[in-house]
Amino acid sequence: MPPLMTVTGSTLVIAPAPHRRRPPRPQGPYARLFSRPGTRAFTAGNLLARLPMGMFGISAVMMIAGQRGSYALAGAVTATGLAATALVAPWTARLVDRYGQAWIAVPATLIAVLGSAALVLCVRTHAPAWTLFASYAATATTPNIGGMSRARWTHLLRESPAAHHTAMSFEQAADELCFMLGPVVAAFLCSALFPEAGTLTAAALLLTGMLVFTSQRRTEPPPSAPRAGKSPLRALMPVLALFVPLGVLFGSMEVTSIAHLGARGLGAATGLVLALQAAGSCAAGLLYGARRPRGLRTCLLALTAALTLPWAAAATGSLPLLAAALLLAGMATAPTMVTAMSEVHALAPEGRLNESMTLAVTAILAGIALGSATAGSLVDHLGPTTPYALPAAAAALALLTCQTVRLRPAADGSRRA
Repeated sequence: MPPLMTVTGSTLVIAPAPHRRRPPRPQGPYARLFSRPGTRAFTAGNLLARLPMGMFGISAVMMIAGQRGSYALAGAVTATGLAATALVAPWTARLVDRYGQAWIAVPATLIAVLGSAALVLCVRTHAPAWTLFASYAATATTPNIGGMSRARWTHLLRESPAAHHTAMSFEQAADELCFMLGPVVAAFLCSALFPEAGTLTAAALLLTGMLVFTSQRRTEPPPSAPRAGKSPLRALMPVLALFVPLGVLFGSMEVTSIAHLGARGLGAATGLVLALQAAGSCAAGLLYGARRPRGLRTCLLALTAALTLPWAAAATGSLPLLAAALLLAGMATAPTMVTAMSEVHALAPEGRLNESMTLAVTAILAGIALGSATAGSLVDHLGPTTPYALPAAAAALALLTCQTVRLRPAADGSRRA
């Protein structure tokens, strides 16, 4: 705008041009997401409580093996805890849906923390082996903090599908970040301090994070009594059939990578290489949240193609190629998981969202156990390279399942699959 001229008496005065404000820069999708009241506070608690999910397993193994000198005992105890979680978690989630997050999650977390404390005490005092199994099984009451956080986003973003997609992508990235950092933190604590440090720190973080999370009552979804006859398991059966092979993919990839790198004398690089896969998934999840969501079949096609890369890279014997292949494979994982979880939201009966998401996690855990066992057997019989075909086969099975099962259309009439 040109300067303004005015006459004062016999003097011509040139006034400076008025300051022109620049229009505010538009916020990105994540800035808009966390500008909503209460979202930053419950997310902080969520992340604090979620980090221990990647710490408990390796902390228990290092503590038990270090004090009792038996990896077999340590593995059996953690496997028992995993099995107990698969049985107890859906019931805990059902109570959360029915009575509210704060009323159920806090006492359930206290039971789990007491179980961890009992495990430490039993290990330190050389109590009978059965006490280790009983103590670790008590941690199965740990609430599904990721499911509860997703339920909050769903409650807050009912009228905004685009923002809900961004929130679900953030949650998947948070999963990857915590499961990437958790084992590293746990291993450092158990090695640098004392064998029980990982378990004690994880329990403290879990309790603190859960108290912060549940204290944010204004973002908590209201309790809802489930409708009679509406079984989440029956409604979710088509999509749960997808989560089992996805779990097989995760379990087999980890075991195969550990075996392959160990056989080549590169065991020290295992943590870094696996972290690259998780980092790729974390980055892709955040990027996917800022983009338009894709169909589930498209994501599974990309995942199947990407998972052929580690198999091919392992055959060359090159560590840099394998690391790059695992990074790309990880980048294809997050969009698939985000899109698959959107199917859970579409199929979940009213008032059973947290229970439905926990059933999906249970299906993944079952697949991880199956994939780990199958990959271990293949490594023993076929060597440490050929089993890289198993994750690709699992992704192809998930794609085939997606092609054959019928999934419910999204609310807006478009297909999510």
